[in-house]
Amino acid sequence: MVIKKYGRLCLRACFLALLTLLLLLPGFTAFADVNPPAQPGASAPAAAPVVIVPVHQSVENGLHKFLSRALKEAEEMRAIHVILDINTLGGRVDSAEAIGEMVRGSKIPTIAYVHGKAVSAGSYIALNAGKIAMEPGSSIGAAAVVDVSGNEVDNAKVVAHWSSEMRAAAELRGRNPKIAEAMVDKNAGVAMNEIARTVPQGQLVSLTAEEAVKVGYAELVAGNVDEVIRYIGGEGHPVLHIEPTPAETFSRFITQPLVSMILLFLGIAGIAIELFVPGFGVPGIIGLLGFGLYFFGNYINGFAGVEDIALFVIGVVLLIIEIFVSSFGILGFIGIACLFTSVIMAANNTKQAALNLSGAFVLAVIVVAIFIKYFKHRGVWNRFILREKLTTEQGFTSTSIRSDLLGRSGQALTPLRPAGTIIVDDERIDAVTGGEFIPARQRVVIIRVEGARIVVRAADENGPE
Repeated sequence: MVIKKYGRLCLRACFLALLTLLLLLPGFTAFADVNPPAQPGASAPAAAPVVIVPVHQSVENGLHKFLSRALKEAEEMRAIHVILDINTLGGRVDSAEAIGEMVRGSKIPTIAYVHGKAVSAGSYIALNAGKIAMEPGSSIGAAAVVDVSGNEVDNAKVVAHWSSEMRAAAELRGRNPKIAEAMVDKNAGVAMNEIARTVPQGQLVSLTAEEAVKVGYAELVAGNVDEVIRYIGGEGHPVLHIEPTPAETFSRFITQPLVSMILLFLGIAGIAIELFVPGFGVPGIIGLLGFGLYFFGNYINGFAGVEDIALFVIGVVLLIIEIFVSSFGILGFIGIACLFTSVIMAANNTKQAALNLSGAFVLAVIVVAIFIKYFKHRGVWNRFILREKLTTEQGFTSTSIRSDLLGRSGQALTPLRPAGTIIVDDERIDAVTGGEFIPARQRVVIIRVEGARIVVRAADENGPE
């Protein structure tokens, strides 16, 4: 009855959680305002606007989603030009490739304005724009592929692929592809006669604003955005800035690989500790928050859907059912598969999501094992195992102890072979010998009382009765 009661409560709680998520997700989308107007509350301008879109911080999946929304809005507003305000040290190669393809395919003319640094992935995005303007003191290039630790990747296939992407972007806009290749591959080397400079093998190309103009990698040096607007003929047109919403900014942060792995770790460890060592509440809340933020970030960025979250909740329900109603591991295996599948499907990069999930799972197993070791007395299994002991020291006895019979004598009522019945003062008592045979009517003496076990021996015939 207790198991059924807990099972019903858990199922009801999971159903309510699923229903709540399904009802609140549209509200989260509205709160995130993933498609807000450029100027809320203002009517459409009479003249076509110039749209300025920031490309700051690191290049990752969240930036791709934001730029997709910004370019779509610029197209809907029939903008005359989109200025990509670039200041970034780079980021993920796969995200940069997706952004570059999107910039190339934009129906609105684009110009990249580098007012800080366009390094690595940032330089690739700038090369895909229709034109490039640079602020004095800014730079572009140094697009080597690096790992998460910041070390250059020596994999020839990876370097060759990224070099070909940079060359293609340069050729698309009529720029010298050898310079783009030398920005990626330090073994390429290139001679730039326009600036009387040769970059030898072992070094990467990085251009200043003035150098970029001379070698054809930028159209002008502009001190500010206004000069860029004049250059593209945008005087007299409204200037609209499309900024990331707070939810987009937050989602960009929590969808970074390291942050995602931490959230998954907190989710797995928190839920597991709450299931196996119930009663605290805090681990369960932290676990739900971890998974909730993970799915929220990917949902706002457009990577996760309601079906991914529903699959996750189904996995949790199956795991809870497995705890209370054993299915020989079948439901538990299906539940774990649902959880892992939902986490991977909710991400934009499934390979990276699988790596994050694997790392989070290993860390969670270690933490949960340590936690259970020190709090095992509160484990959920203790609810199904009877651990109470009724000992003599605590005053409990299962049978009456006849210590008053010790040393008394009686008569064998039946043969003792070695068990039988004796009579002591008209009381019939079951007894045993030490192994010897005692015939009926033989006088016996009780020599030991061990709980309900009475041990006797034959009495001396010459002794007192």
